[in-house]
Amino acid sequence: MENENKRGSSTKIIRNFIFFILLIVLTFFLVFKDQNILDILDILNNVKKRYVLVAILCMCIFITCDALNIGKNLRDLKEKSHFLRNVKYSLIGFFFSAITPAATGGQPMQIYYMHKDGIKVANSTLALLINLTCIQTVTISLALFSISFNIQYLSTPLIWLFVIGILLNLSSLSLLLLSITSRKATKWLIKMAVKIMKFFRVKNIEQKQEKLEKELKTYQIGARYMNTNKWIVIRTLIITYVQYIAFYSIAYFIYRAFGLNEQNILELTTMQAVLYGTVSGIPSPGAVGVSEGGYMAIFGKIYGESILSSAMLLTRGINFYLFVLISAVVVLINDFRDKKLDKLNN
Repeated sequence: MENENKRGSSTKIIRNFIFFILLIVLTFFLVFKDQNILDILDILNNVKKRYVLVAILCMCIFITCDALNIGKNLRDLKEKSHFLRNVKYSLIGFFFSAITPAATGGQPMQIYYMHKDGIKVANSTLALLINLTCIQTVTISLALFSISFNIQYLSTPLIWLFVIGILLNLSSLSLLLLSITSRKATKWLIKMAVKIMKFFRVKNIEQKQEKLEKELKTYQIGARYMNTNKWIVIRTLIITYVQYIAFYSIAYFIYRAFGLNEQNILELTTMQAVLYGTVSGIPSPGAVGVSEGGYMAIFGKIYGESILSSAMLLTRGINFYLFVLISAVVVLINDFRDKKLDKLNN
């Protein structure tokens, strides 16, 4: 039975990953089917590499800020976790969010890997809920702030898509706030955590389920602690604003990499904020397809037809595909190490 569960979970992950790859292939076929690939590669080869490196650095700041928030929130809940481990959790969340619809797999998988490292599910769940709530707040607020600067770049269909995206994100934020403040919602989250452990063949599941039910009290104490210590949320919000401003500014440095300088950093950063606010709530793995299409629509007037595809490829390559690859390697190395340790212990 255990071997069957292992095969089942592995099959599901592989199936999600294959679908993700097929979606990427279809997206890039549609985007580049009328383009000369050699011309695009030639353009990319001649960009200013120093700006590309700055863009990659911005993405590293994005991951680092996420890791800082995870680590600080866990420490506030009396859990021990060092910086490199928090970076691992951040990359694991990035990878599984990328390959699952509407990023639904990111936080559950982070909870699972934290549990394997000895962190209580109640505390990891609460820490990630606080983090995700701040992310939703920052995404919505920066998108609404940015739309006034960029309304002229949006067609009527894009404006409606932006409205839908914001409404979807607001719905997610409302559910997160309910999860933190509602006792019933808290119980539901613990049940979900138990199901996750069953899905991933955790040993002695009956004893662990009883233990997790007892940890519900710990979760509620932690939630009250967060509610009475507003600085924790404020600090997480501040770091998250830094995180997403760094992420959005990648669009500006890619713009400069092509030797362009007519638009300033505020204009390009806010355009990316509008794009992310529009597509982040779409239930597509990694928002693949809608992100590329949205980029072409919003940034088309900035780049012009000759280099737009190259700019999209480089921007999306740095702020998404490169780190999907890096995070996939981290997941594989971590799982290989855990299997090796399990064999040694048995």
